[in-house]
Amino acid sequence: MSKLKQALDYAKYRLKSGNEHSIHSPFVFELYNDVIADTNPFYVYEDIESIRAKLLLTDMEIAIEDYGAGSSINSAGKRKIKDIAKHTLKSPKYGQLLFRLVNRFKPKTIVELGTSLGLSTMYLAAANKSTEVITVEGCKNTAKVAQVNFDKIGFKNISLHQATFDDFLPAYLSKTETLDFVFFDGNHTKEATLNYFNWCVEKANEQTVFVFDDIYWSEGMTVAWEQIKKHQKVTTTIDLHFVGIAFFNTHLSKEDFLLKF
Repeated sequence: MSKLKQALDYAKYRLKSGNEHSIHSPFVFELYNDVIADTNPFYVYEDIESIRAKLLLTDMEIAIEDYGAGSSINSAGKRKIKDIAKHTLKSPKYGQLLFRLVNRFKPKTIVELGTSLGLSTMYLAAANKSTEVITVEGCKNTAKVAQVNFDKIGFKNISLHQATFDDFLPAYLSKTETLDFVFFDGNHTKEATLNYFNWCVEKANEQTVFVFDDIYWSEGMTVAWEQIKKHQKVTTTIDLHFVGIAFFNTHLSKEDFLLKF
């Protein structure tokens, strides 16, 4: 998707999206005010962002094995770590949203599809040290950098798997009764996103939370997000433009919220 279209789509989102005054669901109202719109700093934010700052200064090149839709910025086989950090990693705003979501829902286990350099992973892991974060990265060189970052920050609740999602997910799900929290952050194609969602949704329960990154990254991702919203097991969804959140609690109405963030 072109930068111009992305900018126009974002402008439309800002015009159409609502805030707490447009929310009639008590659950979503509380979640928006206490979690999504919360700007209070947590001490771990600074520790994680210090690692981002170092990555942004790292000139070392690594060979990239891309198993997804590729980069919209640079499709070269080798990339500097600082360029990956600049163009690929989620901004602090969205990493900290992940932290607050985990802090709110307190999942026992988190699955992250797409580790990259590990910033989002650390935000997921920082909220609760007893939460197990299972993160999957297809590119071995990127995974190595992420593991170095995990070792630096000292989190012991992260388990990094260097594998393709297609290889990892079926094996993992065959041994898993239920999923608590899944962050879909890799292979931004319609087909792959829907495949991974359809595999994972079979293990969703009423407390499960799915978070989808880059739901408007391409036309295909937009179509995938629309299909996910319509799935019979999905009840309430929240669209924050760059991130979509899906819930499965049958006590919630079948509603889709477009909210400012």
